[in-house]
Amino acid sequence: MENKKFRVKAILLDLDGTIVDSRRAYLEAVKTAFAAMGQKTVDVSIVTEIPKRIEQNLPINDLLNGIRTKEFLEVYLKAYYHATTERSRPMPNISETLKRLSEKAKLALITMRHVPKVRVVEELERFDLARYFQHVVTALDTQYPKPSPEALIHCAERMSVQMRDCLVVGDSVIDIRAGKNAKTKTVGVLSGIFSLVELAAEKPDLILESVNRLPDFLV
Repeated sequence: MENKKFRVKAILLDLDGTIVDSRRAYLEAVKTAFAAMGQKTVDVSIVTEIPKRIEQNLPINDLLNGIRTKEFLEVYLKAYYHATTERSRPMPNISETLKRLSEKAKLALITMRHVPKVRVVEELERFDLARYFQHVVTALDTQYPKPSPEALIHCAERMSVQMRDCLVVGDSVIDIRAGKNAKTKTVGVLSGIFSLVELAAEKPDLILESVNRLPDFLV
């Protein structure tokens, strides 16, 4: 796989775990949600397990010590989206990487965050990254979020690019599934909360330590 090279016209990138590091936001959201339910201590092993399951629409009740899932999620998601404003940080050297990528292909950002697009754009502007993206899509912009191909198809159409000429890049199994559903090429990155074993099980075209290595794999 290390010898694989891609010739693409557009790259559709995930946000959390790919462009920005959101681990501190996950931790703050878990602490806030459990505290609101009267539980002061948190098992750190579930800090990343909860968002993993939420992304995949899997149950989390076994992680909540009897707390009602609906009540927990209401507090957790609100806390998470608030925390990303202050706790998320750009991945190391990401600006230079996006500059190199934008010189080779059109870039779009697709996130599963249920927030208005303007919130994401403001976050990108704060990190001086918004200028690299021609299009941004959040979960509020589509009827069906990833792994549905809807957002990917929408981006490709807006950028006048065929799906076969697109590359989807993300840290989540959901990103890989969305790319495969859209018939694009796929790259998994290990900079987020999913492991090599979890990503490899989805059979992406390539797995990299981070998106920073991607420019070397583009023709």
